[in-house]
Amino acid sequence: MQIFLDTANIDQIKQGAKLGIISGVTTNPSLVSQEGTADYQAVVKEICSIIPGPISVEVLVEGVEPMIEQAQLISSWAPNIVIKIPATSDGLEATSALAKENIKVNFTPVLLTKSSPARCPGWRHLCQPLCRQTG
Repeated sequence: MQIFLDTANIDQIKQGAKLGIISGVTTNPSLVSQEGTADYQAVVKEICSIIPGPISVEVLVEGVEPMIEQAQLISSWAPNIVIKIPATSDGLEATSALAKENIKVNFTPVLLTKSSPARCPGWRHLCQPLCRQTG
């Protein structure tokens, strides 16, 4: 089993890292803004420096080409970044292109069907949240 924190709170991430049970982190612009900053890149880079495992970082755009371009940029920030792409038809198309560039992708949220692997053979990570703590 792997445990991923869904946060942008640096103190929580450091606590999780200290416990030695955190496999990685998932985050997004909303979680970053809740921490009082708009500097998505700086927060993501700091998270990547704390946790050596996969850090799933969400794209902020829609459409195949914009997703590909932003995924290429975000993935250049650190070697342990996994790009969070919405599990839509555009997301599947973007992922196929990103797989050819060896850019790791995490579909979220996702509904699996028997044909899912055949439609997008380049996927690496799937994330379906079981629960989310609020407050």
